[in-house]
Amino acid sequence: MRNTITFAGRLPVLCMMTGVALASFATLSQAASDDYHLGVMDKLRIRVAEWQPADGSIKDWDVVGGDYTVGPGGTLSLPFLGDLPAAGKTTGEVAAEIGEQLRSKFALRNLPSASVEISEFRPVFLSGDIDKPGQYPYAPNLTVLKAVSLAGGLRRSDSGQRFARDFINAKGDEQVYDSQQSRLYARRARLLAEISNAKTIEIPVELKSVKNAPNLIESEAALMKSETERYQLQLKSLTDLKTMLQSEIESLAQKADTQQKQLELVSDNRDKMSKLTEQGITSSTRMLTLSQNSTDIQSTLLDIDTSSLRAKQDLSKAEQDEINLKNDWIADRTQDLQNTNAELEKLGFQLNTSRQLMSEAIAQSAEALQFDPNSKSATIKYTVVRDQGQGPKEISVDENTQLHPGDVIKVKSELLMQ
Repeated sequence: MRNTITFAGRLPVLCMMTGVALASFATLSQAASDDYHLGVMDKLRIRVAEWQPADGSIKDWDVVGGDYTVGPGGTLSLPFLGDLPAAGKTTGEVAAEIGEQLRSKFALRNLPSASVEISEFRPVFLSGDIDKPGQYPYAPNLTVLKAVSLAGGLRRSDSGQRFARDFINAKGDEQVYDSQQSRLYARRARLLAEISNAKTIEIPVELKSVKNAPNLIESEAALMKSETERYQLQLKSLTDLKTMLQSEIESLAQKADTQQKQLELVSDNRDKMSKLTEQGITSSTRMLTLSQNSTDIQSTLLDIDTSSLRAKQDLSKAEQDEINLKNDWIADRTQDLQNTNAELEKLGFQLNTSRQLMSEAIAQSAEALQFDPNSKSATIKYTVVRDQGQGPKEISVDENTQLHPGDVIKVKSELLMQ
């Protein structure tokens, strides 16, 4: 069960050597205790020795020592000691437990010194959009990027498949549609401003994150200014025409009033002259002249009435033209707004289709991302599932994050929503 090595006459040296050995064991255990807690599938190398001060010998417990693996239940199965809990403990704690168990089991006077070293960490596991998902050995300072490299890197398409080409085509379509969509958002903002008679165009929410949004709005503002000025000139022309016609109507009314008064005077004179003519006091020639004057005034009044009626008709037409101009201004912009919304809806479907094609391409071959070096459309997302003592927890990480033994690394290529 145990071997004994005797060092007669070398007790001081042996004591010093044992002290060094014990110190070394303590140092290893302390370092492990500070840095690492054991888990299922960790492989351990255990050594046990017992110092016998009475005869100056070291007894090796070879039957207990050896290589062991932390089992699925989180225990170590040791000869004579049975199953010892190991998961969640440090190597120092396990070593101390082994020593205490041996002393208790065999009623030893001296506490055996156990050394527990990690010979192989439990592995890490990689899944998702990588070339070779599976289980890989853990090593200190292992990062996400190193682990992905062990698994062959990102998933690649099989020979003859053209997912990269599909990604490029879909990405090109997306860029064209995205540009058109931004311009339509700017146009819609301009139309809404024109319909509401706003002086300026506000940048819509959809363009807040678009770099060239100010340029798009500036271009639409220039167009709005040009169209508004033309519209205002047309309105002003109609207003001036209405003012002129109204003045003409008023002038004709005054002229008609003057002529009417003259007609009344001529009519009075004619009536008086008619009586004088009947009495033979004046000649009929004068009577005839008055009649002719009355006829001329009446004719002038008819011309004035005709001109006034024509001016009123022109005024009514100008007023109708003004109403039509305003209605057409609103109707044209409302129609343009409806067409713009329809185009935006169509572009939304086209963009969604392009992004689905891109997503499908990178899902089949994550290497397609190399054609998007600035990562504006797609990216690789890394998450780690790690047991932190209270059950597994998923953590977002990056390429440089250091892994822990037993971590499950999930690699997913995904499109960035814009």
